[in-house]
Amino acid sequence: MNIFVGNLPFSASETDLRGLFAEYGDIESVAIITDRDTGRSRGFGFVELAADARSNDAIRDLDGTSIDGRAIKVNQAKPRS
Repeated sequence: MNIFVGNLPFSASETDLRGLFAEYGDIESVAIITDRDTGRSRGFGFVELAADARSNDAIRDLDGTSIDGRAIKVNQAKPRS
């Protein structure tokens, strides 16, 4: 399952997201979306976990978690339309 992680502090790294989601199983991919022109984080990213069942646990447990004073939003990523 692909998980959307929003309201990230601009200082958050892919390593930070890996650490946050590590207890929920094997992580297939992590990406923090950056601005094409500046290379700066846009404040959101995606984490893909191998086990869908644990993905729901991660969404439930991590939504609202504070990272550097910002409450992150965690939910199932919606496919691009």
